[in-house]
Amino acid sequence: MWLALAFLSAALLGFYDVCKKHSLRDNAVIPVLFLNTLFCSLIFLPAAFHAPFGGWEVQRYILLKACIVLSSWLLGYIGMKHLPITIVGPINATRPVMVLVGALIIFGEKLNLLQWSGVLLALLSLFLLSCSGRKEGIDFRHNRWICATIGASFLGAVSGLYDKYLMTPEGGLGLPRLTVQCWFNFYQAAMMSAMLLLLWRPRRSEGTPFRWRWSILFISIFLSVADYAYFYSLSLDGALVSVVSMVRRGSVLVSFMLGALLFHEKNLRSKAIDLVLILLSMFLLWLGS
Repeated sequence: MWLALAFLSAALLGFYDVCKKHSLRDNAVIPVLFLNTLFCSLIFLPAAFHAPFGGWEVQRYILLKACIVLSSWLLGYIGMKHLPITIVGPINATRPVMVLVGALIIFGEKLNLLQWSGVLLALLSLFLLSCSGRKEGIDFRHNRWICATIGASFLGAVSGLYDKYLMTPEGGLGLPRLTVQCWFNFYQAAMMSAMLLLLWRPRRSEGTPFRWRWSILFISIFLSVADYAYFYSLSLDGALVSVVSMVRRGSVLVSFMLGALLFHEKNLRSKAIDLVLILLSMFLLWLGS
């Protein structure tokens, strides 16, 4: 059951990425991200009345999650605005490698042969992806948008490990998934409101203007349902965070194909090879787990 939910979450995340790319093209990042957090909060507002609050002893952990996720989203939105989705998607797909390595470091385990093969293959795919990027004038070593995207993936991996700690009864806090999902969305909306009013609004005439697009609303819809399936998956007995994270990165298949179709991006053949290597690395990580 938890694996089927992970696949559902992956498919929805692919559509989420495509809507995000469409919303951010020639558009201001902060208002789009603010509306995303606002709509997500409104979607989960009815559920908040049925989720236990838990007091500050619980909410402080959820507030920390909100800070991690919002930082990841902000960096990811910036990268998505300025980079082709056929490059951003494969970079994000390497997140399971970060989750696996982080989990092994935290719990003091060792990588087996299959896991090492998956990690090395992921590194090779990133190197080849950087070669594909050079054809479009994107230098992976000095491009700040690439750095933002990698930073977003790293923080996303941290969030994935933290989610397992929050919702696992044995060895973790065992928090109700609805409590986590509702309240971290509320905290994000509050923080983005402050950022919108204090940072973006006074200087909005100096940067890219904001344009409303219906894809902004669909960002929140696809993300909310994908996250619900993800949290539900992690809360089930036997759920493996490394496997769930790997399956969720399968969303790159949806975003890559739709991105190529809708945004007419370049060098698709070489990027497709990189994508196959990344998916193969994820498969090896799954076998090794």
